[in-house]
Amino acid sequence: MKKMRGFSVIGVIIAVVVVVIIAIGAYFVIDGNNKATDFSKYDFNSVIAPDSSNGNIGDHVKGDPNAPVLIFEYADYQCPGCAAINPRVNKIIEQLDGKLALVYRSFILSYHQNGTAAASAVEAAGLQGYWKPYADKVFAEQAEWESASASERTELFDKYFTEVTGGKGDIEKFNQDIASEAVSKKISFDMGVAKRVDVQATPAFYIDGQWIMWSEAGSVEVNGKTISWDSARNGDDFSKLIKDIVEAKLAE
Repeated sequence: MKKMRGFSVIGVIIAVVVVVIIAIGAYFVIDGNNKATDFSKYDFNSVIAPDSSNGNIGDHVKGDPNAPVLIFEYADYQCPGCAAINPRVNKIIEQLDGKLALVYRSFILSYHQNGTAAASAVEAAGLQGYWKPYADKVFAEQAEWESASASERTELFDKYFTEVTGGKGDIEKFNQDIASEAVSKKISFDMGVAKRVDVQATPAFYIDGQWIMWSEAGSVEVNGKTISWDSARNGDDFSKLIKDIVEAKLAE
């Protein structure tokens, strides 16, 4: 039988299949948690407060929650595109100085073996007040943990938590919260919202319920103005697009 660095080809194939099955299984377990949730009572275009349906963990907001313009991002911490755009999003929010806030919700892709674990770790960090710095750290270190084993990623996520909190965070609580019902319900709730606004890929950005599909040609209607873009988009184009949307939103 042909070998690959000490492993049989069949063994490697089986390992890959197991990882995929585990990832898909986790996806459906999370999705199943919100079957009884009445999503019709929520406004998906505003900041959703903590309640029993989301594990008493409300929407995470970058920037001022009272900013006049809200953009909603649905993302997966294991998504390369999400990691690449994250620092640019942070910079745009800083440059617009109180005019824009971004509401972040998780949409985990079933084939990302560590996507659920990463989201759980970020939510757990958030329960101690470190959501944004920990989310930024997980995105920045994506290449280090995305293919890690369960034990390896636990060690890495613990290391990130210690670094982000300057050693002041409660690491035992952090690990307990990762596996908590509250965190599971929060991720499940976000996924439920994402499905109802028809998220199909990540990162997905929305303004007033409209998908800002910036990776290809499209347009959105903002305050009576049509803002269009072509199909050849890069990071600078994205920054300009978001700033144009904010400007139109704030125009009288």
